Amino acid sequence: MTDVLSLVSIGFAFFVVAVSPGPANISNATIAMSKGRKVSLVYGAGLSIGLLFWGIVAASGLGVVLQGSVYLLMLLKIVGGVYLLWLAYLSFKSSFNAAATVSTTDNQEVGYRKWFVRGVVLNSSNPKTVVAWMAALSVGMGSSSDGLFLVAAVLTCMLVGFLVNGMYSLLFSINGVMNVYQKVAHWVERVVAGIFTLAGLGLLRSAFSRNPA
Repeated sequence: MTDVLSLVSIGFAFFVVAVSPGPANISNATIAMSKGRKVSLVYGAGLSIGLLFWGIVAASGLGVVLQGSVYLLMLLKIVGGVYLLWLAYLSFKSSFNAAATVSTTDNQEVGYRKWFVRGVVLNSSNPKTVVAWMAALSVGMGSSSDGLFLVAAVLTCMLVGFLVNGMYSLLFSINGVMNVYQKVAHWVERVVAGIFTLAGLGLLRSAFSRNPA
């Protein structure tokens, strides 16, 4: 019973972290509004796999090593920051396409694999995610926790991650929401570009900080 309550605590802590607005969730919401539910669900699955990558890193103890390795963490943050800035550029560029429309045919032509890979890359390129994982896992972990419990905790957080990304995909792909998006698409894309820019610059700044977090 204690283990179940601990898993619930870990799952809830991870839900709070995962559901909060950030580059991944905002990009998923934007894709749901502009490309539709199927593409967003595929993209969200990619985000979840990218999130799981850092969960495995944190659970295996590499998270502590990563936090202690200044140069490795710096390199990862630089890569993540540059990628976020690239996404900012793509969002800003697409904001000038005032004729953006949702089309099932267009979605099929894009290719689901590309959207899945984009999701994986976005979440796996942010090393700060490992800190969120370690914080969530520490909520329910104790000195008596064994390897089996750790695996169960990671699987619980993984399930929460998929549910959160699926929730964003379903919520923002509702017809009414998509119709509103079509009217303000250029502004949404520019706001998203701004968020990506701030997140990317934040990672780069953190990479070159004397006390990288």
